[in-house]
Amino acid sequence: MIPDSSADTSNDHGGKPRHRGQFLALTWGLAWARPARLLCATVLCCAVLTFTSLAAQQTDGNEGKSLPAKVSDGKLEQPGKVEVEPVAKDDQIRHRISNILKTTSWFSEPKVTVQEGIVFLKGTTENDESKQWAGDLAKNTEGVVAVVNQIEVVPTTVWDFEPTFQILNDLTRRFLRLLPLIVVALVVIVISWIFAKLTVYLLRRGLLGRSLSHLLREVMARAGGILVMLVGLYLVLRIAGLTQLALTLVGGTGLIGLVLGIAFRDITENFLASVFLSLQQPFREGDLVEVAGVTGYVQRLTSRTTVLMTLDGNQVQIPNSTVFKSTIRNFTSNPNRREDFMVGIGYDDSITLAQEVALKVLAEHPAILNEPEPLVLVENLGASTVNLRVYFWLDGTLHSWAKVKSSVIRHVKRAFQQSGISLPDEAREVTFPNGVPVRMIESQGAAEPAKPVLKKPATEPETVATKAEASLQSEAGEIKEQARKSWTPGENLLTPSSSVDSS
Repeated sequence: MIPDSSADTSNDHGGKPRHRGQFLALTWGLAWARPARLLCATVLCCAVLTFTSLAAQQTDGNEGKSLPAKVSDGKLEQPGKVEVEPVAKDDQIRHRISNILKTTSWFSEPKVTVQEGIVFLKGTTENDESKQWAGDLAKNTEGVVAVVNQIEVVPTTVWDFEPTFQILNDLTRRFLRLLPLIVVALVVIVISWIFAKLTVYLLRRGLLGRSLSHLLREVMARAGGILVMLVGLYLVLRIAGLTQLALTLVGGTGLIGLVLGIAFRDITENFLASVFLSLQQPFREGDLVEVAGVTGYVQRLTSRTTVLMTLDGNQVQIPNSTVFKSTIRNFTSNPNRREDFMVGIGYDDSITLAQEVALKVLAEHPAILNEPEPLVLVENLGASTVNLRVYFWLDGTLHSWAKVKSSVIRHVKRAFQQSGISLPDEAREVTFPNGVPVRMIESQGAAEPAKPVLKKPATEPETVATKAEASLQSEAGEIKEQARKSWTPGENLLTPSSSVDSS
């Protein structure tokens, strides 16, 4: 019986017959081989992804390391070994070396090419040390077989502005970082300035009701404003973190004031003298004073000088320190002024009669005051005269003492001559009342006695003031009018006198 070939046997690929069990085993093996191959492929892909991730982490870790720097002698330190795990490829080597060269900023347009582990370096640098450093870096990189260093050394030129631009960029960045602090400082300074102005205004208004000079009120008000500004400046320094400088500024203010006081001693002395003079008010505007040998009407007191208009119409500026330390004669503070002059009479004349005659002249003169009463006193006995001193008072605001004195002297002389009181000079004088007889020896007859020739004294006019003396009125108004027309520097710190106000 011939077996059934379709049921028991089968042909393999070579045409040979196989048993049915063998055919079933082969079929089952092929069915399980496909999932196994798929599983192996999946495991291999996971391994590749894990390797790639580890390589990227290693690359990032190396990039976070510090860059090479130059040592103190100007040379570059040798680069360390660069590791690429697990196997260095050309692209990884190129990428790593290129990033390091660009990060150093020592090379211009660096270009790295890697072929079969051979590194080609191209670009430019400023010195040979940088070129050598790049070659050593490539040699120490893992997986590098050889290095072809084609970097060119191009020395810097005089017209290289790159360092300048770099410095400007650094300054710009610093300025931008400090910009918020600067804005806050400016705001604090502006607020301090506003408060300082407000302080000055309030102090000026508050001191108006006090009996203080204008200069002193101004000094006190401005001192308060300066104090507020100093507080604002201190706050600005504290905000800027300059605490030590702020303390030094506050502590050194007194020292700076002392140094400035010594350096500008004369200016400071004059200014302080003006403050004290404005406080004391030894004279007022329009007063007739004598200071340091200068007589004149006060025009104004400035922060540096005292301005006088002399009786000659000249403007004189006297430093305030000199005025403060000098003796001041104020002729206007008391309107009544005493004048005197001396007159000499002969020894043969009666002193009592001369005094009565002079007192009568003084009593009848319209410019002389009765109170205080005038006096005629014996001054001394001279060589040929008995000297009398005549004292009288006049109102200086109404009359000129020079004109009144001239008028009184003229009237006393006229009264003495009318009363027969002689006024001899200082030289010795021999008087022959009956004349001097002269005998002619050669003449035959007796000479007749000569008749005395007496010179008639000149008569003085009875008017109180002559044309030459003009009126006895004071010329203060005319001088003050000239002072108003003149240019006077500086701000006046004095109170006007009553005479100025009335005029």
